Amino acid sequence: MDALSELRAALGPDACLTGEALQGVAHRSDASATGQDLPLALLRPGSVAEISKALEICHRHGQPVVPQGGMTGLAGGANCRPGDVALSLARFHGVEEIDPVAGAMVVRAGTVLEIAQNAATDAGFLLPIDLGARGSCQIGGNIATNAGGLRVVRHGTVRDNLLGLEAVQADGSVLSHLSRMRKDNTGYDLRHLMAGSEGTLAVITRAVLRLSPMPSGIETAVCALESYDAVLALMSRARGQVALSAFEVMWADYFELCGGRRLFSTTPPFAVIVETEGGGLEPLLESAVEDSLILDALVAQSHAEARRFWEVREAALPEAHVNDIVNFDVSLPIAGMDDYVEVCRARISSAQPAARSFFFGHIGDSNLHIMVEVPGYSDADVHAVDRIAYDLVRDLGGVISAEHGIGTLKRGWLGHSRSPAELAAMRAIKHALDPAGILNPGKVL
Repeated sequence: MDALSELRAALGPDACLTGEALQGVAHRSDASATGQDLPLALLRPGSVAEISKALEICHRHGQPVVPQGGMTGLAGGANCRPGDVALSLARFHGVEEIDPVAGAMVVRAGTVLEIAQNAATDAGFLLPIDLGARGSCQIGGNIATNAGGLRVVRHGTVRDNLLGLEAVQADGSVLSHLSRMRKDNTGYDLRHLMAGSEGTLAVITRAVLRLSPMPSGIETAVCALESYDAVLALMSRARGQVALSAFEVMWADYFELCGGRRLFSTTPPFAVIVETEGGGLEPLLESAVEDSLILDALVAQSHAEARRFWEVREAALPEAHVNDIVNFDVSLPIAGMDDYVEVCRARISSAQPAARSFFFGHIGDSNLHIMVEVPGYSDADVHAVDRIAYDLVRDLGGVISAEHGIGTLKRGWLGHSRSPAELAAMRAIKHALDPAGILNPGKVL
């Protein structure tokens, strides 16, 4: 019996889609829109036992498997090649338990982040992980890419909020260590190894996530600033005076693109969204105005108004409609980030005169995002822009991926951020856990 026949028999026809049943299924590409091929089959297991059985069958037949979550990534990490089988976690979802004593929740990998957030809120806690794609991204994918998001400056990345993990290995065996302890020093930390592995080492099935007390007095403001030096000074002052939960910077090009003119009469050189917990925002802003650090500031008077500020940052307004986009997600030394922006913008404009570049990011945790619109771009155009952006990252001592992973789109540039010895160690780990190379082949390495 071939692999597909065994998979149909094990999972049933509704959980093993092939042929015409795949038409119209959104499993060709992640949000990068770079995937071209439908999978050979789409597996939709509904339990750990079914995930284990599916992987055992694929391992025995040497059948490549591409784990897929909410398909919101931008690095091509969930894209299939011809002949690959896609394994979706969408049917294995739900919050299994909230432990108020331990301050932890047990969540299945296919759970949409926003659903997990709401469950935590209903129980009186904060799930610190928060991304713009919260309404569609899944917990398993968040862990697999070690997603960052909007509040890393206070709460850390997904890895920092991961207490325990369950995953199924390539051969179908289950690794389960659903620990709820903050201190667990029992050998190699497999949960941190799996976080950021992009489905190349195992398929994540369950997680124990750290919960925080629900913060009181969340305050949000958007500020207009004249210079990057003023941005850095405001961030430094905020860290010293308030419990800073978010510090999002938008350069003028991005702010105007996304409707910032609705907030200020003219577009400032820099706009910053500052979010604090526990009060103290207005005294901070008053002192910043007195010292000429900020030109103007709007403090949200309601949740709806705060949401309006965030919609600008998350490009959720009609103005932010651009085509033929190349996306970048990099980390850089904070002090040199504006230098990077100026040089990168100039080099891209010189190489691609029709291109437009937009810059924004969570600079409190060193993360800069770049959108480059290159009308009618070709593969050669994308490669040229990639080289400009990533060569400059390397020259300034940054890294080529902050929170979207490597996937396929950044694989050729990984040597800009990792040494040959590190890459060799990664390959050794991959071979040890997936000797047949069936898990998400061609991704990361």
